[in-house]
Amino acid sequence: MSLQDLPPLNAGLNGLSTLLLIAGWISVRRRMLVAHRACMVAAFASSSVFLACYLYYHFHAGRTVFVNPQWFRPFYLAILITHTILAITIVPMILTTFAYALRGDFTRHRRIAKWTLPLWLYVSVTGVVIYYLLYVKFPQK
Repeated sequence: MSLQDLPPLNAGLNGLSTLLLIAGWISVRRRMLVAHRACMVAAFASSSVFLACYLYYHFHAGRTVFVNPQWFRPFYLAILITHTILAITIVPMILTTFAYALRGDFTRHRRIAKWTLPLWLYVSVTGVVIYYLLYVKFPQK
């Protein structure tokens, strides 16, 4: 696997996390708690592998800059900035949500999960959007 293989892998891991989060949400709504737990653990694993690959890629490849087309750059930066801020914010939220579940404190788990899930979904989906914009729609030279 080369360095150039990591961006599409990262997008795939983000997409997988999105699907697992949605499946986990549907499972808990249907009171399928074993399926919910499995989906959420798998989403956590997928996101963790993504983070490791992302950090490895940027450590070796450096920064990726969106330059062209200029007219779209403000839209891209708006997505990137919200994605980055929420990606940093979501990590302790995910860990806290998992800790409450592991302790069996489901009242607190539900209270924070109702915020964690939509933010985690946003970060996962915008990760795929950022990949699409940088590498597919407007490849930067």
